Amino acid sequence: MQSYANAALSVFEDPEKILDQAVLEMNDDLTKMRQATAQVLASQKRLENKYKAAQQASEEWYGRAQLALQKGEEDLAREALKRRKSYADNAGALKAQLDQQKGVVDNLVSNTRLLESKIQEARSKKDTLKARAQSAKTATKVSEMLGNVNTSSALSAFEKMEEKVMTMESQAEALGQLTSDDLEGKFAMLESSSVDDDLAQLKKELSGSSKKGELPPGRSSTTSAKTGNPFRDADIETELEKLRQRSKEF
Repeated sequence: MQSYANAALSVFEDPEKILDQAVLEMNDDLTKMRQATAQVLASQKRLENKYKAAQQASEEWYGRAQLALQKGEEDLAREALKRRKSYADNAGALKAQLDQQKGVVDNLVSNTRLLESKIQEARSKKDTLKARAQSAKTATKVSEMLGNVNTSSALSAFEKMEEKVMTMESQAEALGQLTSDDLEGKFAMLESSSVDDDLAQLKKELSGSSKKGELPPGRSSTTSAKTGNPFRDADIETELEKLRQRSKEF
């Protein structure tokens, strides 16, 4: 596992590709280990068969030696014991090889199971690391996008738009006030009497309700005495002109 990690770190590539490649290489090694284990097991099986055959032959020759000795064939019994010893020695050598082979097989089986466990762990970690790598890529892209955004110009644009909106709101409010004032002015004109209405009312009062010889408002008896003449139309025009001047002042 450490060698796979070092190999992955030594190459500057896409983490997702490295993880996939590491798991692929581990699977390849697992396949090789399984093949090697199968070969060693096959060799062990052959050794076991040879050992059993040599041991069986040794036992058979021992039985023959017994039979020859029982028959009084001592020389034949001696030869049978020699054969028995040869097979027994061969069986002993095969037993030593077989014991050594079993150690190799046990080691291979143990390493194979360990590698299978590591591969399963690596697959689980691979999915997690790939998800983290993808998240990191996304975060990097977002950061790069944000870095390329001209925030000062964007904020300036927002400030200009805000100022423009405020101006539009002020204009709308002022227009509303002007419209309201104009409407109120129109109603005020309808409710109040005009100068012409006041003039007509004044003429009516002067022509209808004033008594003969009575002076209009604003004239003194001294003035009439001096002139010796009754109230004339010229006096009306003079008073009218004064009223006009007063109306202009107001």
